[in-house]
Amino acid sequence: MSGGKWYGGESAGRRRSYATVCGVGAVTAYGWGREQLWDGLASGESAVVASSGWTETLGHDVAYMGRITDVDEHHDPRSRFARAMESAVDEAVADAHERGWRPGPVVGLIHAIVLGEVDPWREFYMERDRQLTKREYLQLMPSTVLSTAMQRHGFHGPAMSVTAMCASGNAAMLTAKMWLDAGVVTDVIVVATDVSGTTDNIRHFVDLGVLFVDRPPFEACRPFQSGSSGFLLGEASVAFVVSRQPEPAYLKVLGGAMTHDGFHVVSIDPTYNEIRRCFELALADAGVDRGDVKYLNAHGPGTVQCDAAEGAMLDELFAEAEGVFSVKPLTGHCQAAASAVEIAASCLAFETGSITAPRQVAPGHPRLLHGPTPRKPGIMLKSSIGMGGHNSVIVLDDM
Repeated sequence: MSGGKWYGGESAGRRRSYATVCGVGAVTAYGWGREQLWDGLASGESAVVASSGWTETLGHDVAYMGRITDVDEHHDPRSRFARAMESAVDEAVADAHERGWRPGPVVGLIHAIVLGEVDPWREFYMERDRQLTKREYLQLMPSTVLSTAMQRHGFHGPAMSVTAMCASGNAAMLTAKMWLDAGVVTDVIVVATDVSGTTDNIRHFVDLGVLFVDRPPFEACRPFQSGSSGFLLGEASVAFVVSRQPEPAYLKVLGGAMTHDGFHVVSIDPTYNEIRRCFELALADAGVDRGDVKYLNAHGPGTVQCDAAEGAMLDELFAEAEGVFSVKPLTGHCQAAASAVEIAASCLAFETGSITAPRQVAPGHPRLLHGPTPRKPGIMLKSSIGMGGHNSVIVLDDM
């Protein structure tokens, strides 16, 4: 970056600027494609549905889950994880091209994950006695899906994975913006993938007392409402093309912040000091005032701790905001891909002018949005709180 220049063409003293989301791709329990996700959100019906055969694992036959449905399972040797990730990336890139995006000379890739290739690793140890071909073993490596995606699209910028538990999608988006600000890239493909709804993981999250699969979605998960038990299981891979180009973009990413509680491996610090600091740092980084915030697209898993923490931030910091919502009753909690699914819901809201909030089913926060709601222009915050103390907030705005 000699001469104080960077790929955006601005001088070193003006590097901090907004990023834009120019393309979206998605694979969720609603189906393979962003239109399926957006139609599902708009319908108000949950992608978390009943399935049977869980007596041995959970002690009851029927369980409610939002798992990705396999397609072309017998003809594609790749795992569900790899197929979902590559499908989401391909769709996001195609969407961006159709909207007028033209990639610059250095396109990077950031993949947000937590558990990664769950199914093949389980098969490796439990069913194959650690006997795989070289090609099969390479599928277990987190670099493989990155490499194949870069090869397929002819991208040659930096490529890496990030992980911050349930805040991983936000962390990936903020990392992409930092790359753009630093002049490391001209564009970034951000993708978050979690396809970890296996019997092993489901059982242990149920044992932790946060995942509920024994009742219908709106009975189990009611963010910011009375009677909520916890979160629902969801799977997803969601991708974005992040750039500086304004014309085809869904929205601006003005900035954001990440902090860590440093308190407990599961519980939130009851002082909320680091969560509060994260919100304040995000506003400062984006250069906006509290009064500019119209909506909080919350982490909102329906657990007592998280809902109380975000509700406190809404009341303390954003008294003038229009409202709060969480789409987790509709999509399920998609773990590493959770905030990415919710950013995609924000893209839909900015594109159509309607926030696809779930219907309210019990008494709740007075500013909880009830069902599809016309979006007023202004700032939307996307907060995510990851297990172990990961806090993140990104600041979204109109084009």
